[in-house]
Amino acid sequence: MKFLKTDLAPGLYFVGVPIGTARDITLRALDTLAAADLLAAEDTRSLRRLMEIHGVPLNGRKVIALHDHSGPSVQERLIAAVREGKSVAYASEAGMPLIADPGFELSRAAAEAGVMQTCAPGPSAVLTALALGGLPTDAFFFAGFLPNSKSARIAALEKLRDVPGTLVFYESPKRLGAMLRDAATALGAGRKAAMCRELTKKFEEIQRDTLENLAETYQGQSPKGEVVVLIDRSRSESVNHLDLETDLQRALKEMSMRDAVDLVAQAHGLPRRQVYQAALALGKG
Repeated sequence: MKFLKTDLAPGLYFVGVPIGTARDITLRALDTLAAADLLAAEDTRSLRRLMEIHGVPLNGRKVIALHDHSGPSVQERLIAAVREGKSVAYASEAGMPLIADPGFELSRAAAEAGVMQTCAPGPSAVLTALALGGLPTDAFFFAGFLPNSKSARIAALEKLRDVPGTLVFYESPKRLGAMLRDAATALGAGRKAAMCRELTKKFEEIQRDTLENLAETYQGQSPKGEVVVLIDRSRSESVNHLDLETDLQRALKEMSMRDAVDLVAQAHGLPRRQVYQAALALGKG
């Protein structure tokens, strides 16, 4: 038997599940899924399939859907079950619950209700990407998904410019090229970055380069699978004139002189007057 059928104390159990390869699940996660009185999942089909792969029977238990479109009544039902003395296990579609996942609202509701909650930890796309991306891991900032619109995305990136750690983002394959282009504009074309795709799966891919080169690589492309983007911390003290000119040229193609100068000055941590003079020199050239 791959799992142990044990009695679980009443409470809410967050269960980490694989981000790709099914065998990455932990033994404790299997034990929890086998023993919980009630199961809940972001994607009920994927949880059923995972349990089927590992031979964990449902034994008549229903799997309750809890996702972004679920109403508060679902959370209330799960919390009520715990108060009635039942054990409730929740799993996201992939990876660790609560990380860019609707499980956060359930956790907050459980905390407010004063019921026991714990976690059977498992794989995380954030940590897996950091292990493989080749960028510093001593400090990092997980920013989740960026906004869809260009202006909002650039504004969000600007706020992260001076974070003293590696930036980590989830991104849709359809928006990858646009996101990398905007990151190059807002943060600096020469910043090192890594595109991590289909982690732990058969076609796992890691591409490491500058933001500018990655943006060119994925311009007009929509690679398949889940994507994590890593971007190095600001190292503006080492920015050379070529980097400055490249960023100015890119920004001037998409915005006015004033906005381009403001953006590039912020990205490089330079006085606005210095960047303005560089922009004027480019125009004369």
